[in-house]
Amino acid sequence: MKSQPKKNSTNGSRALSRRAAIQSVLGLAGTSLMLPLSSYAQQPAPQALRKNEVRITKLETFLVKPRWIFLKIHTDAGVTGLGEPLLEGRALSIQTAIKEIEPYLIGKDPRRVVHHWQAIYRHAFYRGGPILTSALSGIDQALWDIKGKLLGIPVYELFGGPTRDRVRIYGRASNAEDMKKRKAEGYTVIKTGVAKKQPARMVENPAFIDYAVENFAALREAGGPEMDIGIDFHGAISPQTAKVLIKALEPYQPMFIEEPCQAQNVDVLVDIARSTHLPIATGERIFTKWGFRELLEKGAASILQPDLCHAGGLTEGRLIAGMAEAYYAAIAPHNPMGPISLACGLQLAASIPNFLVQEQVSLGEGYLKKPFRLEADGTVLLPEGPGLGIELDEAALADKIGHDWTNPETYDPRDGSVVDW
Repeated sequence: MKSQPKKNSTNGSRALSRRAAIQSVLGLAGTSLMLPLSSYAQQPAPQALRKNEVRITKLETFLVKPRWIFLKIHTDAGVTGLGEPLLEGRALSIQTAIKEIEPYLIGKDPRRVVHHWQAIYRHAFYRGGPILTSALSGIDQALWDIKGKLLGIPVYELFGGPTRDRVRIYGRASNAEDMKKRKAEGYTVIKTGVAKKQPARMVENPAFIDYAVENFAALREAGGPEMDIGIDFHGAISPQTAKVLIKALEPYQPMFIEEPCQAQNVDVLVDIARSTHLPIATGERIFTKWGFRELLEKGAASILQPDLCHAGGLTEGRLIAGMAEAYYAAIAPHNPMGPISLACGLQLAASIPNFLVQEQVSLGEGYLKKPFRLEADGTVLLPEGPGLGIELDEAALADKIGHDWTNPETYDPRDGSVVDW
């Protein structure tokens, strides 16, 4: 007869440690695979790392005219990744930030993209802000570029794409003549600014409003009813004037009102959004998923414009897009920067369902070996190459290295006071 197990003095049954019980459930008992004694993970031991590792060997930044920074991350596999860690007017600050991050990355496997994002962001202790997240954004872009190149596929394939085969982009027009040129070039979306003779004051008069509206009306007439026209207030219009101006623009149905005021006070944006049926767009000066969370929760904007060079790179851009989808909000990546930034925007657009339109100021002529091309329908085809799908034209770049671009210092000529640019 089988002997009965001894009863434990405390609970009357054999006591199993939590660790032994988990091993039993997982079928690990009697094997060499053991759970760690501590849940507080340290740097993985060499034997735990993936085979055929690639190592980062160097981070290289260089200033590129007119005001950009390009980043190259080098590896011992001979593969380099490209990023654009730009912060307008703060090029030297970004270069310094990347130099400070470099010791963490040297010797590590570039394929652990999200792990590195978390380490760089969270180990800084003081999280976020334009300098840190801009430096991190460029690094993140370059790591995805490396990963895609090592696997021989575009980044959007790593993200489960493509969700589309072409990406709608927009040009710029400040008057009716510009509009006619852009339309002839094939653009179906145009963005303009608020036409004005003087900087906007806190409360503006009918003459200011009429001048701005008449200019937009001329754009609408030149573009026709099928042209989508966004208008950028650039955060330079006060809330007191913004609501009046938006109301006057409504008959001409702008595609969106961008940055109707500064973005620091989300409740003010909410008030403006609720006062109009026109879509409100914002996001170029918002960083990470945490910055966009409040915009979505409060309904401050229905079009989000994360800048993939500022907001946290492709890793964070994709998460922001997912958050936005849950709120039926669209994504229109901000990009008044260079061709690496554009390439990142195209990769994101190709991998999300709620993409709207992509901003650009350069398709890469004079910077890329194979520049992007505007198609007859106002789109750019998805890049098919591995990683970001681009290659710098080093020879063409030779005369564009170095710049000392600074942010404009703008003042109201009527009294000398500081105004936004």
